[in-house]
Amino acid sequence: MKKILIIEDDAAIADIVQDFLTINHFESTVIHDGGEGLTEALKNSYDLILLDVMLPTMDGIEVLRQLRNEVRVPILLVTAKSEELDKLRGLGLGADDYISKPFSPTELVARVRANLAQVERLNTQQSLPEKQHMIGTGDIVIQPEAMKVFVREKEVVMKHKEFELLLFLMENIQRVFSKEELYEKIWGMESIGEIRTVAVHINRLREKIEENPSEPVHIQTVWGAGYRFIP
Repeated sequence: MKKILIIEDDAAIADIVQDFLTINHFESTVIHDGGEGLTEALKNSYDLILLDVMLPTMDGIEVLRQLRNEVRVPILLVTAKSEELDKLRGLGLGADDYISKPFSPTELVARVRANLAQVERLNTQQSLPEKQHMIGTGDIVIQPEAMKVFVREKEVVMKHKEFELLLFLMENIQRVFSKEELYEKIWGMESIGEIRTVAVHINRLREKIEENPSEPVHIQTVWGAGYRFIP
């Protein structure tokens, strides 16, 4: 049974989320305080974290900032629709996805399942013998089994979804993918979710692998169509 940590100060929302997770065969723990949530996440092992932005003691953005360098599990940021800046900041700090309030509990469970499925898929791929190799295109090299990326012979630290996105693009060189296709492939959702997440992750990848992120050579935008990777 997958374990989910819910860090949410609104008791009514937390209870509803926990009930739906239980119905769908997830084990969950609820923490109502940011600082206590951070301690719990670092102390115990969870498969996914649902993290609200507005929290007492320590806000969700700061919790995320401290968690991201310590845990590798998916972190879904829960925000109000008006908190656009927090969404972008959260994605920039390594949140895997976000969901806006008010949300359908069914949608939330679907997003949880999709993120967990993506982790399992990546772990399975890494365990297969045929996947134990290096993917290299010029000055960028990926070691899939070790989740390591080297740019111009220097290792570059990647967040979980950054790595998945780069690996997918490099496995499909010169093929153009729309934002919707990339969201479905990497986040595992076809119609649920906000595809702005893709653009944010593309920008973060460019900052890490391109010599001049404002004039990308490798991750190119095909206007009106999507993105492609060029060696």
